[in-house]
Amino acid sequence: MADTGRVRGTPHEIALLAGGPRAAVTVAVVALHLRGAVEAGAPGTVRAVDGEAGRALPPLPAPGSEPGALTGAMRAAYLESAVYHRLAEPSAIRELVRDLDIRWAVAELRVGLAEAGMLRYPLLGSTRAARRRLQVLRKAVPAAGEQARPAGRRAAARRRPARRDRAAGPRAPLRPPGGTDRAGEPPPPAPAPPLAPR
Repeated sequence: MADTGRVRGTPHEIALLAGGPRAAVTVAVVALHLRGAVEAGAPGTVRAVDGEAGRALPPLPAPGSEPGALTGAMRAAYLESAVYHRLAEPSAIRELVRDLDIRWAVAELRVGLAEAGMLRYPLLGSTRAARRRLQVLRKAVPAAGEQARPAGRRAAARRRPARRDRAAGPRAPLRPPGGTDRAGEPPPPAPAPPLAPR
């Protein structure tokens, strides 16, 4: 198994690097669910539960104020807090990503990753070090239903479909165009051309 001890960062940051904002929000929802702060709502939705776990989350800073020096854990707590407050009314995870407070919290996660050298500032794309971290994690923990892949050229050749299995392009029709069917019947009429817009 690969050494993952040198991979630092919160699960939220790793999810943001690997899968983008939606993955980071999903990790926040799972973390809240494990603490009992949210539960399943109507089909396809999640809702907040009024309890001690939700009250323990830090309040979000006021708009326009500087949050000060933040750690990765504090940024992750802000993301969880934003998600928890948005789930006061049941929502699907894909809707959560559009919320302004959640977008701010995800942007704060990105800033923290940029400060740590995991994202480039102009476009906030991942750096080589971040891609290496993700590669170490993917080798250590394969995705569900996926086995660890053997390395090497032959292993890569085994993963590719054989040339005969690939689609080579359109296949020839069973009968020649404009000809007769094998039983001697004429071909079916051509479809009518589409109507022109008015």
